[in-house]
Amino acid sequence: MFKEYSDAELAQILDQDLFHLVSDIADDLGVECYVIGGYVRDIFLERPSNDIDIVVVGSGIEVASQLKKIIGKKAQLSVFKNFGTAQVKYDGQEVEFVGARRESYSRDSRKPVVEDGTLEDDQNRRDFTINAMAICLNKERFGELVDPFGGLDDMYYRTIRTPLDPDVTFSDDPLRMLRCVRFATQLNFDIEPETFDALRRNADRIKIISGERVCEELNKILKSRNPSIGFDYLQRCGILSLILPEVSKLDEVESRNGRAHKNNFLHTLEVLENVCKKSDNLWLRWAALLHDIGKPKSKRWDPLVGWTFHNHNFIGMKMVPELFKRLKLPLDAKMKYVQKLVELHMRPIVIADEEVTDSAVRRLLNDAGDDIDDLMTLCEADITSKNREKKQRFLDNFIVVREKLVDLKQKDYKRLFQPCIDGNEIMAMFNLKPGMEVGVLKSHIKEAVLDQRVENEPEALRKMLVEKYQQMMREKENGRNV
Repeated sequence: MFKEYSDAELAQILDQDLFHLVSDIADDLGVECYVIGGYVRDIFLERPSNDIDIVVVGSGIEVASQLKKIIGKKAQLSVFKNFGTAQVKYDGQEVEFVGARRESYSRDSRKPVVEDGTLEDDQNRRDFTINAMAICLNKERFGELVDPFGGLDDMYYRTIRTPLDPDVTFSDDPLRMLRCVRFATQLNFDIEPETFDALRRNADRIKIISGERVCEELNKILKSRNPSIGFDYLQRCGILSLILPEVSKLDEVESRNGRAHKNNFLHTLEVLENVCKKSDNLWLRWAALLHDIGKPKSKRWDPLVGWTFHNHNFIGMKMVPELFKRLKLPLDAKMKYVQKLVELHMRPIVIADEEVTDSAVRRLLNDAGDDIDDLMTLCEADITSKNREKKQRFLDNFIVVREKLVDLKQKDYKRLFQPCIDGNEIMAMFNLKPGMEVGVLKSHIKEAVLDQRVENEPEALRKMLVEKYQQMMREKENGRNV
C-alpha cells in the first residue's frame, strides 16, 4: 500500500502530544528538528511503527534530556554519549534522538568517523532514498516533508535505491547490502538496476560483517511473507555464496547422457515458500531452507537409475551445527530442532511412497516426538513434483499418515511405545557398564515394542532381554572358539 500526503495532512498525522513536546523543546533551544527514516517511510506505506528516529541539527541528547524532564517518571531516558545519541521510552514508543552528522569510512571497518553536520549531510549518509525522507517538527514548518532524493517517487514505483553512489554506500558499510535485500523482501520492492549491479561489485565486502549482524538480517528475511525473494537476490548478486555457501551450492544442474537432475536451489525456495504459507515458525523456516544442503556432497551418477542423493538428509543434519556456529545462531534446542527436521525430512516421504503401515508410522512418531506436526508440514511442502498425479498420490498418502498419527497421539504413544525399561535398569540386570552391549539390548526391546511383538510391561521386556543377552553371550563365545 502507498498513499501520498500533503504537508498539511502530515501535520495532522503528527498531531500527537509527543511530537508537539519535541517541537516546543526544539524551538526553545533554537535548533532544527526532524522525524526521519523508517517512521516517515511507514507513514506513506501505511504500516504501523512505534520506533521513531528524530534528528536534531544540534544536540540530540539535549533535546531528549529536556523531553524526559518534561514528561517525568513516565519516561525512561538512556544516553549514549560515545555515539551522540539518546533514547526515550514513553507510552509504548521508543524515540531515538541523534544530532545531524556527516560520516566518513576507512576501507577495513564499517565504523565511521563522525562529525557534526547539517540535515543535508545526515540525509546523504542514509542507506536508501525511502529511508532518507524527513518531516520538520519546528512550529513554522511543522509537517513539511524534506525529500531531496525522490524517496516518495521510489515508494510509488516500489524501488530500492541508494541516495548517493551505491558503490560508495555499500563499500562504506557493507551491512547495507543485506539491508537492501531485506527491505526489497519485506516490502516486495524491486532493487533499482544500478543499485543491484553495485551489490554484485561489492559482494566481497560482506566478509567484514560479523556473523551476528548477518544472522540478524537473514532472520528478518526469513520472517518476511515471501523470503524466497531475498534469497534469490542474494544468490544472483553473489552474496549468498559468501554467507551461506551450503545453500548457494544447491544452485547447479548437472547432466549426463541427456539426464539432468533438478535445480535444488529453486526447489529449496519453493519448499520455503510452501512452509511460509502454513507457518511463521522461524526455525521451521530455517529447516526448510537447509533441508537439502547435503545434496551436493551426496550427489552420485548411477547409470542404471540416474542421479542419486543417498543419505543427503544425514549429511545435511551433520552440517547444521557448523553453519549455526558460523552465523552465531543459537546452539541450543533450536539448533537440535532444525537438525532433527533436516535428518527426518525424508521419512514421511518414504512412508507415503509405499503402503502406509502402522509400524512405519509408529517409528516416525517415536523419532519425531513433539515435533511431528512441524515435520509433516515440512514434508508436505517438500512435494514439489510437476507430475500432478504423483504429487496428488503423495499428498493423499500424507492424509493417511496424519490420520494414523492422530490415532496414536490419542492413545498416548509415549506410554505405549517408549519401553518402560531404560538403560540403567538393563545395566543393573546384567552387571554391564555403558557401552555397545547396552545399546544393542535397548534397541532390541525398542524395536519389539514398536512392532508390537511384545507387551510394554516390565516382566515381558525382562524376559525378552534375558533371551537376547543369552544369545549375545553364545555368539560371543562361538566367536572366541572360532
